[in-house]
Amino acid sequence: MAGRTRRGTPVVDPLILDLMAYLRLERNRSQLTVEAYARDLHEFGAHLTQLAADESPMGREYPQLRSATTSEVRRYVMYISGEKGYDMRTVRRKLSSVKALYKFLKLTAVRDDDPASIVAGPKLERKLPEHLDQDEVRGLLNTPALAGRPEDRKRRDIAILELLYAAGIRRAEVTTIDLGDVDLKNREVRIHGKGSKERVVLINRSAAEAIAAYLAVRPHSRDEALFLGRGGKRLSPMHVWRIFREVYKISGVQRHASPHTLRHSFATHLAENDVDLETVRELLGHESLATTGIYLRMSMQHKKRAYDRAHPRDKMDE
Repeated sequence: MAGRTRRGTPVVDPLILDLMAYLRLERNRSQLTVEAYARDLHEFGAHLTQLAADESPMGREYPQLRSATTSEVRRYVMYISGEKGYDMRTVRRKLSSVKALYKFLKLTAVRDDDPASIVAGPKLERKLPEHLDQDEVRGLLNTPALAGRPEDRKRRDIAILELLYAAGIRRAEVTTIDLGDVDLKNREVRIHGKGSKERVVLINRSAAEAIAAYLAVRPHSRDEALFLGRGGKRLSPMHVWRIFREVYKISGVQRHASPHTLRHSFATHLAENDVDLETVRELLGHESLATTGIYLRMSMQHKKRAYDRAHPRDKMDE
């Protein structure tokens, strides 16, 4: 429900509640996104109120939010980037939550001005996303299932990891897939992405076979979700993260990885094998080709290494 976070803490501040309802119902933001905005705004409210560090900011009202000034927004940005030590990406996300609140308050005529509109966030250094090489992915996907697990859970976990790499989807998208979204004959899966946007992705034979093996033992349930957890209920994104971590810990892969690392690995490996960026963009569900362009840079690095290994000129004088 809109007024409660997944941790069970009720949201009582009326401004935050109104923003949550607007984002969820009118802007089609996901429940996870709405809850993240609420947590950020509680933290901003706690800063305005000078709440003690050992006091939880959740479940409180913050009347100071209504009258915050541009100077107070700037001081908050300085506080979280300095004293709190948040990285620049986190600072920008938290500032984005603050900006969303005051944009909404101006839109609804609660305020005549927008105190956060001219506050600039810190600039981010554009880093190449971490990804696994093909041998590391092979090692991860070939990791034996944890001993002692029921057969349906073993096959489910294998199918989820195969699907993450085969389609490059987000862990939250894994949890939205229903039985009717899967076409194993044509190796296609309908994905319900951000902002309620749908796209069809392709999967390889390994993923299709893993899903088919899971479906053969999938528990009976009234829930239409493809992947089920305990009680025959749909998995949450946190469940997908835990499944990945359990396999990753025993896989022997040394590089830090997460479910999103498989998404980056999927896109990088396609680009390295000369799949055009527009196709990669559509499969990833990116709005802009510029977002996908980073994988072209990564594939060029791969081609440069292959070029250096193959071209004989620099070895002629050795």
